Amino acid sequence: MISARSLLIIFLISAISFQLFSEERRIALVIGNNDYEFAAGLRNPVNDARSISENLKLMGFEVLFFSDLNLRDMKQNIDLFGEKLKSFEVGLFYYSGHGIQLNGYNYLVPVDANLSSETDAEYDCLDVGRILSKMENSATKTNIIILDACRNNPFEKSWSRNYKKAGLAFMDAPTG
Repeated sequence: MISARSLLIIFLISAISFQLFSEERRIALVIGNNDYEFAAGLRNPVNDARSISENLKLMGFEVLFFSDLNLRDMKQNIDLFGEKLKSFEVGLFYYSGHGIQLNGYNYLVPVDANLSSETDAEYDCLDVGRILSKMENSATKTNIIILDACRNNPFEKSWSRNYKKAGLAFMDAPTG
């Protein structure tokens, strides 16, 4: 079953898509992570990502859909998306799963992340800056990033410091 938040996202994407990008080539990378090895599993991200993918296809997007990715696979698929973006006018990235913010940086948590301290995030999670730079360097006219990430950090109890930041950090959008 699709969540209410995902229905709203689908509605907004379709409204934007049909009005602004009817003739432009569109590509989307959609990732949903549910089954975490070392953190609490999630119920909806893969279903939400699948529903988003299906709706994006109906709106004329070429969709790259992946679920339950480890760090290596997340990096490889983002790099593939970055290469493909060069042939499109519109790029969209959708992620659903665990996400954390540390020191002003946003990280997407792969299913194999095992963070014993907050300093591990830099090496064991995916910095959202990677996708931002791929989009910025692609020459697309329009880039859309949707992070449907959990607001709580699933690792904070195992960290030595008192970590209480909820949500993701503000990001400067790339051109387009």
